[in-house]
Amino acid sequence: MMEQQFPPPPLSIAEDEFLEEGEVIVIVDDFDDIVSLLQEFLQQQGYASVAAGSADGLRRQLAAHKVALVLLDIGLPDADGTKLLPELKQHDPDMAVIMLTAVTDLQTALACLRYGADDYLAKPVHFTDLLATLRRVLEKRRLTIRNRQYQRQIEQANFRIQLAHELALKMNTAYMSMVELDEILHAILVGITAEEGLRFNRAFLALFDEAGATLEGRLAIGPSNREDGGRIWHDIEQQDLGLNDLFARIQRNETGIDAEVNRIVRALRVDAADAEHLLIRAVRTRQSINVEGGRCDYPVPLDLVGLLQEDTFVVVPLYSPSRALGVLIADHFVNRSPIDAERIHALESFASQASLAIEHCRLYVDMQRKIKELEDVTSELKKNKDLLVEAERYSALGHMAAQLAHSIRNPITAIGGTARLLARKIDNKEWLQFLGMMASEAERIEKTLEDLFSFVEQVKPVCEKTRLLSLVHKSLLLHFSALKEQGIKQTLLLPEVDPLVDVDPRLIQQALVHLIRNSVEAMPHGGELFVEVALDEGWVRIEIRDSGLGMDQGNVGHAADPFFTTKMIGTGMGLTLVKRIVEDHGGSLTLHNRSEGGLRATVVLPRVAEG
Repeated sequence: MMEQQFPPPPLSIAEDEFLEEGEVIVIVDDFDDIVSLLQEFLQQQGYASVAAGSADGLRRQLAAHKVALVLLDIGLPDADGTKLLPELKQHDPDMAVIMLTAVTDLQTALACLRYGADDYLAKPVHFTDLLATLRRVLEKRRLTIRNRQYQRQIEQANFRIQLAHELALKMNTAYMSMVELDEILHAILVGITAEEGLRFNRAFLALFDEAGATLEGRLAIGPSNREDGGRIWHDIEQQDLGLNDLFARIQRNETGIDAEVNRIVRALRVDAADAEHLLIRAVRTRQSINVEGGRCDYPVPLDLVGLLQEDTFVVVPLYSPSRALGVLIADHFVNRSPIDAERIHALESFASQASLAIEHCRLYVDMQRKIKELEDVTSELKKNKDLLVEAERYSALGHMAAQLAHSIRNPITAIGGTARLLARKIDNKEWLQFLGMMASEAERIEKTLEDLFSFVEQVKPVCEKTRLLSLVHKSLLLHFSALKEQGIKQTLLLPEVDPLVDVDPRLIQQALVHLIRNSVEAMPHGGELFVEVALDEGWVRIEIRDSGLGMDQGNVGHAADPFFTTKMIGTGMGLTLVKRIVEDHGGSLTLHNRSEGGLRATVVLPRVAEG
């Protein structure tokens, strides 16, 4: 993570930088003439000033103005100026004080410095000495303030570096689960909202779903109201919790994440196609968007403002080189402080860490899923190799049987019938012997053909109560290699409930394998395969749809007939077998051409009631 480089504080400051916009000098003296002279002189030097003639008047000016320096007379009508010093320092530790007195006593001067005064001038005040002292005190004050600011920035940078280091260590582990991703994302949100970090009041994380179609709220951290925010930060400060302590609390689930902000983030859902939506625009342009008072360069959705209950926030996109991942949303819901460019830049650094964690995890999960698929395919191929062999056997045997039926059976029947007819019409014993031999051999060949057909004759189902979805998964897995090789995209649509059916699992899987193979063969150059399981009243419907060429409308009705085929190789016995298996289970098979192209095969089976 690239950290912002902070330049060292300058050794000297230009005079026009001594006072920030709105800061003033208060002149406290009960002599109006002296006050008027000092105000006129300060005005000539470019310093804004206000006056007070008493301690009570000083307090009113402190309440009304942003005071940088007080020119304080020791002898006031209602108080000793020296005794006011602790009160002034308590009001604002950065407030500078120059004491004015007519008494040139060393002990008095030392007492003033001991109580917190920055310098001491004796009356009558010479304007040259006053200007020199004023400049020196104001420069010292500004250097002190800037030094503290730089120190704070360095501490924040160190925190972010340490956080980035801890996150990198976690992300570099060999195994990363979704649980670990949640921990990392949670740690990033803690860094965004922590006192040592970016000090945002709340942070929300939304990610695109797996299909990239919807941006969905995932995780949030922060208080639901201002009172809770103050209490949480006070508790963290009191316990002096550092980065490692915060990580430990995350792992123990003791972070005290408010349920309200997580309810808010879970209600966040945006259609990825809505290019005009502020969150989608941030992701697509890969640019952060700062919303102030409900306004920015783009339309701000009112429902988003209403959901966050805040009209000032920053949106930072999360993305990898190849895809959009989501967004981070951060705000100052509690203290209402402005969101400056420096803080947005730092937030973008946290966003890069979040993007890296998300992409790392998704790649790992995707790799694990593919490994699991390959393992499942290997296992199913081992367990069901006989099923594939049997399917190929039916195909080869059907082809052979069809050729025998068309090429041998009719001529043999004619020869045998003619021989028997001639045997009834002649009396020559020698001829009768030959004719009898011909009829006998023809009958023998016909019996051989019958034996061949009996090899593929109907097998009676052995039914048992079976969960259907596992059969669907296994049938698809058997075609894993063909789907990948042919570039076929598969979509599996399944109900939440795994239906119970009373079937012969082997025969039903054999039928599904045939139907899926038909669809795969119809898409030799790629396409889409849809397998959908839907539940009807008392029935379960399995649809297998492809984007192939389909069939001529006149052929669809004959597709399941024995020996009907439009292929150059094969006999069409597969669909005949599927239809017979489905009907043996009390179901039905229908085939229809799809209007968008391809074929839809629908299998309907009786469903067994649960319990």
